[in-house]
Amino acid sequence: MAGFGAGPFALFQTAWHHRSLILRLARREIDARYRGSMLGIVWAVLNPILMLAVYTFVFSVVFQARWGVTGESNTEFALLLFSGLILFNVLGECLNRAPGLLLENVSYIKKVVFPLEILPLVSLAVALFNAGIGFVILVVFHLAVAGLPPPTALLLPLVLVPLCLTTLGLSWFFAAAGVFLRDIRQVVGVGVTVLMFLSPIFYPMTAIPERFRAILHLNPMTAILEQSKDLLFWGRIPSPVEWGLATLGAWVVAWLGYLWFMKTRRGFADVV
Repeated sequence: MAGFGAGPFALFQTAWHHRSLILRLARREIDARYRGSMLGIVWAVLNPILMLAVYTFVFSVVFQARWGVTGESNTEFALLLFSGLILFNVLGECLNRAPGLLLENVSYIKKVVFPLEILPLVSLAVALFNAGIGFVILVVFHLAVAGLPPPTALLLPLVLVPLCLTTLGLSWFFAAAGVFLRDIRQVVGVGVTVLMFLSPIFYPMTAIPERFRAILHLNPMTAILEQSKDLLFWGRIPSPVEWGLATLGAWVVAWLGYLWFMKTRRGFADVV
């Protein structure tokens, strides 16, 4: 197993060096998730469509929620909501899995010389696969409801950069912590739910009273979700300064999470 030190680029070196193994494990996990079911990989398409229908009915029909756009219809609200859910689910899926990630792969810790630090990367790759399917569904619905998305939608991968870095950093931290503190899985599960409802997924930031907006901006998903809607729906390019600061902050989170994981990994075998 190659050693990459503790520098700020170590996490990228790890990802690049083990890229083939990461992709192979991600593909195996995706295959295992749907193997044996009658519809197989079709469930990866049906699940987001069903959740979209449920959330849309509850928030736009029952609660009469709106995004505040003139002439907005239920279907347009559904597109806005769905885009936020796709991005948040990348973070939510990885964080919910992180505390038990190493405990589910004890054989890698005890019996095999294995780069344990790639497990959160595998989890992220699976989440991005699901997000990719979600975005295909989003584009199809957008074409049917509102026509072509604005050209700025092609810049969406830029928004994924801070999202992926933040997700990795938190995943490394909680994966390591979950080995020593088994109850952390319950805490993270509740925290992810709270974070979802404190993110501008079901409502715009303008619906939040001014005195509370600064607090919500502490949520790393707020800027990511706002910038994604600018690109996908409003045709606006986010401020390069804001994007740069968000990416730098996410990089720091990823680096610190990686350092924590690598520092604590030598004690994993003694605990499990």
